[in-house]
This record gives sequence, C-alpha cells and structure tokens, in this order.
Amino acid sequence: MDSISNHINQQTNNPKKRVLFIITQSELGGAQMFLAQLAGHLDPNRFELAVAGGTDGNKEIAAILPAGIKYLTAKHLRRNPNVFSDITAVFEIKRLIKDFEPDTLFLNSSKAGFIGSLAAKLLQPTTYNLKTIYRIGGWTFNDPWPWWKRLAYRWLEKISASWKDYIIVNNKHDYDQAIKFGIKPREKIILVHNGIDPYKLEFLEKDEAKIRLYENLPSSQKHANFLHSGLLIGTIANFYPTKGLGYLINAFRILTYNLKPNTYNLVIIGDGPERQNLESRINNLKLENKIFLAGKIVDAYRYLKAFDIFVLPSVKEGFPWAVLEAMSAKLPVVVTAVGANPEVIENGSPSTTSPPGEVVLGKNGLIVPPANPQALAKAINKLVGDETLRRELGIQAHQTVLHKFILRRMLEQIEAIL
Repeated sequence: MDSISNHINQQTNNPKKRVLFIITQSELGGAQMFLAQLAGHLDPNRFELAVAGGTDGNKEIAAILPAGIKYLTAKHLRRNPNVFSDITAVFEIKRLIKDFEPDTLFLNSSKAGFIGSLAAKLLQPTTYNLKTIYRIGGWTFNDPWPWWKRLAYRWLEKISASWKDYIIVNNKHDYDQAIKFGIKPREKIILVHNGIDPYKLEFLEKDEAKIRLYENLPSSQKHANFLHSGLLIGTIANFYPTKGLGYLINAFRILTYNLKPNTYNLVIIGDGPERQNLESRINNLKLENKIFLAGKIVDAYRYLKAFDIFVLPSVKEGFPWAVLEAMSAKLPVVVTAVGANPEVIENGSPSTTSPPGEVVLGKNGLIVPPANPQALAKAINKLVGDETLRRELGIQAHQTVLHKFILRRMLEQIEAIL
C-alpha cells in the first residue's frame, strides 16, 4: 500500500491534524522556546504532535515539551555544515515523515528549513499533499560572516523557498529582506511577532535572585564584590558570535576605566562555544573582578530581577525572547538596532539625520547601533546615573509587553496558519 493510501486510512481512523516539528538544535534557545509554547497551546483533541530535534544540545528541549508529545532524535541533523551528515539528514527526515505521516511539516531554524523542505520535496509527488511551514527567527545571511558566505546562505534561502508553502518571520526587517531578495514560498510569507505572558513568569524577588545567582558562580568568582558594589548589569545569551558579548565586555572596560568605576558589575548568564574567547578577553582587560560568567542556568529568566539594567548587545537577532522577559520583569533595557528591536523600543528608531553611534532614548528603552562598545557604554552610563529614568523605562517596558507582544496573539496567529 502506498503512502497516500496509508495517510487516507490513518485520517479516517484518527481525524486529528498531525504536525511534525523539526528543529536543528535541541539546546534551549529562542526557537526551542517558541516551539514548546506553541506545542503546549495546541489542543490535544485536535492535534497530534511530534518533535524531532538534532543532537546538538543534549535533548534539552525534550524536558520542556508538554506531556504526550512524541520526541524523536534526528541524529544527523547538526548546526555546523558537514556534507556527509547533511545528506544523511535529508534521508533521515524523509524516513521520519513517512513514519509519522504528518499533515503539516513545521520547520524551525535555517538548517532544518533547508534540509526538511528538501526531504519533503523528494517525497513528492509519491506522497500525499504535505503542507510545509518554515519559521525563521532571524535570517542566517545576517550573521557576522564573510560576504561570500552570507551571499551563499541567501541563495540557499531563495532556492528552497519554493519548496515551502508558508514562511513565518518574527520581525519586519526580515520580512522586508524576504521581499527584497525574492525569498518567495508557494503561498505567502507572514509576519508574526513573538509574544509572552508576563503573568506566568515566576520571577525571584530581587534579593533572593541576587543571592542565588551568586551561589551559581564558579568558586573563583565568589567574592564580596559581587554582592556589595552598587548596581548589577546583566544579560542572558547563548555564547555565539551573533550575541555580540565581546562588544559588551569592551563597553564595560570603557565604563570601568573612563566613566564611573566601582559602581557596578556585569553578569552574563549563558554558555556556548565562545566561552573561552570571552574569558580570555575579560582576563586580558583585567575585569575578572567586575564581569561574572554565571554559566547556563535552568529557567534563567527567574533571576532577572537581580539586575538593575538589562543589556542585549547582539549584532544579529530575530526577535529576542530575553528582551521580552526582561521587559516583563520591569527592567530598563538597552538593545542594539537589529532584528525586531527597533519595533519593540517605541520611538527608538534613529532618524536619517542621527549621527553615527547615537544613543536613542525610546519610550520604553534605549537602542544603540550594533558592534559599537562606545554607544553601549554611553547608554548604560545614562541609566546608571538616573534612577527615575530606570524606573520609568521599566514600567513602560512592562506595558509594552502587555499591549503589543502578548503570548495569546502570537499563538492564535500560528494556529490559524496550521
């Protein structure tokens, strides 16, 4: 019996819509958070779900998926390019599709988007009419790579777009780029902003969060300076070049040596392949008593109220969840003008006459150019010296989440596409 007959029989016996999610990495990040929230929202009486994740990340996403969702391992699906693994992954995903027989293939991240849609294309027309949806949290061709590599990834996105029915982006910048570069799926490209429910976030109170954060520090960094040196500036990020953490460390050197020394510390929650480079930079700048790498922490958002200021120095983003979490915690935020950030910070877009490196004060946060430690230092220093401004920006940030980026709206839009 062919796959079309199998699918018809299965639909007769089980009227639920079957959705197979494919995600490249199983470590926790923005794409994984989106997937877990969506999977938890979909009605189990209407949808049957399975998630297939790559081996990078030790299956961390499996721990946050709702009960009853089948988790599969795509052992050849990996983040870094490898001709043998990538070709093998195509046939591995073909097998997963044939075994699960989904109505919809929902692809998350660039690698899964290309390989998954190629696998679906190779199954046509011998298979049933499979809907393919691709959600991208930031185009890979915007990563800080050489021009030829960015161009190659852009062409891969353009070529593979015709293998997909819908492409979902989470910020207007990426939407505009898709139109500009001719990244056109079979049906249409759709903009769906990320959303969050601030009332379901269980933040630790400030003093407890700071003490427990201190307890998470490596023993070499546990000293009184962490707890008794004024304001705490912080961020949460995986240690990838796109997160721009090196620029934040350089900005902190400017702050420490040129502006207001001994009035604040920096804490970075996270881990990743850039850790050794970041540690070396901190030591070379003699900032090991001012900058603390707290490592990866489960439910890191719970510690946000330990911070007085939240900074995300990315050089490339889609729509960062960490910023929405920080705004939900009523923190003043400093972000770079990448991805959705100019849409989140109200009145925060620099004008065409703005001088390079200008810090723009929006209604609910500050926004600076990417890859600019001087601008980062200037923005942080502005907040350090103005407690009233910090408090007002935090209140406005919280209101922004409630009125513009609420979880329910995002989930309803995605479900309508399904």
